[in-house]
Amino acid sequence: MSDAGTPPELRPEDYLDVDRLLSDEERAIRDAVRAWVRDRVLPEVGGWFELGTLPSRELAPELGRLGLLGMHLQGHGCAGASATAYGLACTELEAGDTGVRSLVSVQGSLAMQAIDRWGSDEQRERWLPPMAAGEVLGCFGLTEPDAGSDPGAMRTTARRAGGDWVLHGQKMWITNGSVADVAVVWARCSDDGRVRGFLVPTDAPGFSAPPITRKLSLRASVTSELVLDDVRLPDDAALPGVASLRGPLSCLDEARHGVVWGAVGAARSCFLAALEYAGTREAFGRPIAATQIQQLKLARMATQVNQATLLALHLGRMKDAGRLRPEQVSMGKLANVDAALEVARTARQVLGGNGITLGYPVMRHMSNLESVVTYEGTADVHALVIGGALTGIDAFR
Repeated sequence: MSDAGTPPELRPEDYLDVDRLLSDEERAIRDAVRAWVRDRVLPEVGGWFELGTLPSRELAPELGRLGLLGMHLQGHGCAGASATAYGLACTELEAGDTGVRSLVSVQGSLAMQAIDRWGSDEQRERWLPPMAAGEVLGCFGLTEPDAGSDPGAMRTTARRAGGDWVLHGQKMWITNGSVADVAVVWARCSDDGRVRGFLVPTDAPGFSAPPITRKLSLRASVTSELVLDDVRLPDDAALPGVASLRGPLSCLDEARHGVVWGAVGAARSCFLAALEYAGTREAFGRPIAATQIQQLKLARMATQVNQATLLALHLGRMKDAGRLRPEQVSMGKLANVDAALEVARTARQVLGGNGITLGYPVMRHMSNLESVVTYEGTADVHALVIGGALTGIDAFR
């Protein structure tokens, strides 16, 4: 029999040797993002979280130089990377903080994706190159105070006024809103009832984006309302490629793919913090890592992190092959965010009282994940999407 080779060394951060399944290019992208997060984010993120701020304007050009903004798009200054490479980048960004990953995700998978897929050639040429470079920031206005899981209930309207459009309404929970240069706003047309997207310069008269404050989650992230008080736009501000909810929902599918991967990064960060702490914290004359109960917790966390990694990689490969369905992305988000939350909560217990401080990443990730589990589609909604696919019965109506 031929020699099958030497089994790989067991590494806590990659127990199942998933690294071996990646290409050289994918590993290079992952390592570059990991190094940037280590050098730029980790030394500062505790302070950002405590102060409730994120230096988005400073970080965006750096992220642009790394090729991470709209990295999965082709042309117009975008990197044209694979879905798997984008996912790996999201893992490393969220290992830093969900807020940093959200900055990249909203910029690329929502705002830039909408322009790239549904915009005109002129709109793509105007907006995508500076957005890819991080010189222009975008946000994505879909959710409203009374229309979250049911975007079809939106009240923001777009009406014709001569050759222009006039937008009126309010959006809520908008990442990047207060720092954006352009907002992709979805509104229901008053003449035919169809949903269309509009590119709204944030300096347009009648537009404002008051920040949402006093958050206990996603503190290192800019979250805002969008208020449109009869904002007048030229006809060419409308995205011409779609006039239905298919437009924003297709962008959300892209963003959710990043969330599937990002949750892995948050979970891994919590697990590794707990593993290191358990090896150094002594109780009753020995490290707590020597006790059966803590080893059980560590084993379960390691299993969940590796299962989530494999699920994300499988979905990434399916997406690159053009075979990934939205219902399968729903399973990925539901499973991986739930797993990450459980890992974070278990890690917090391992760290004891130290786990609630910003000297460790665990409570910060746990708090962020309490938002991740409900944004880009709540856990309940994704469970119903899966249930509908399994049974053929739509439980929403």
